[in-house]
Amino acid sequence: MIYLDNAATSHRKPVSVYSSMIKNTVFGGQNAGRGAHKFSLAGVHTIVDTQDAIAELFNISKPENIAFTQNATYALNTAIRGVIRKGDHIIATEMDHNSVLRPVYEYEDYTIVKANSDGIVSPKNIEEAIKGNTRLIISTHASNVCGTLQNVNEIGRIAKKHGALFLIDTAQTAGCTDIDVKKINADFLAFSGHKGLMGPLGTGGLYIKDPSVIKPIITGGTGSNSESTHQPDFMPDMFHSGTMNTPAIAALGKGVKYVLKHKADNIGMYERYLADILESELKNMRNIKLYGEGDKIGIVALNIGDLDSVYVEKMLGDRFAVRGGFHCAPLAHKALDTLSTGIVRVSFGAFSKKREITKFVDRIYQISKSSLG
Repeated sequence: MIYLDNAATSHRKPVSVYSSMIKNTVFGGQNAGRGAHKFSLAGVHTIVDTQDAIAELFNISKPENIAFTQNATYALNTAIRGVIRKGDHIIATEMDHNSVLRPVYEYEDYTIVKANSDGIVSPKNIEEAIKGNTRLIISTHASNVCGTLQNVNEIGRIAKKHGALFLIDTAQTAGCTDIDVKKINADFLAFSGHKGLMGPLGTGGLYIKDPSVIKPIITGGTGSNSESTHQPDFMPDMFHSGTMNTPAIAALGKGVKYVLKHKADNIGMYERYLADILESELKNMRNIKLYGEGDKIGIVALNIGDLDSVYVEKMLGDRFAVRGGFHCAPLAHKALDTLSTGIVRVSFGAFSKKREITKFVDRIYQISKSSLG
């Protein structure tokens, strides 16, 4: 199978990630902070080491302000639910994932800013949506549907100007785009560990600039302040309730170090290079629709005429791993006018090969030709 679904998860990882998982599962797997013996302390060192690597990648001054979560969804929920109080106003966008939209819909006062037909949200429209009680502005960095990049530097500047907190969702960009929390003015940064950072499934995290503005949504044993009935108020313990998945966190650290070595922008340029080749081939075909213009990551969003995207995915069979459907982002499909068909998403990764494109294009041509009769 040719794997072209890296927006869901990176299938191939660096060898160091696999070896770390095996080593730390068989010979490690310590319960961090549960004891003063060397095994428990080794677990703490594992967490700190990965925090340091992520801090370097995102230009974070305080690595301890990075809390590990099960995934980006958990990180986004932690930020939204931990910050919003009764009477607060939230701003999100049509290009946001359901990991943002579903928790936001649970609150009374929110504004969803529209995107244009290319999936781009105007920062000006976000600024116009700000009210006196706006507490949190949320934006995805890049669409998981069509790959368009948002102007998060300008959105962050606007949030700071108006005294609102800014949460950026980097699930699709961490590891393939240069991200600097200081330039973005990010108060919170949610990241996925298993996509561009090439860590194991079930990893992610949340950077919190100022822990005093947020409350943990889960409390419990942290291995610290155990004599107290209250959750610790210091990072990262206030968000690290329960046993940490130290083998996965250790392997995530290896993935991050791979990205640091090869540079996120270099990886992203390679992925976009492959996407540009594919798009140029598809533009020469009749009956092919492409979605999203402007600055993009290595995602190609397409449809064949009016064929249902899930049907096209099935027609690609077992030879190509892509994703059809609605990608957990219904409002993005509204903006792109694909609510009736969904979208076939092709997403490249650091280990994708140019030669795979030719085989994929040939198969798309066959499906397109047959659909025209």
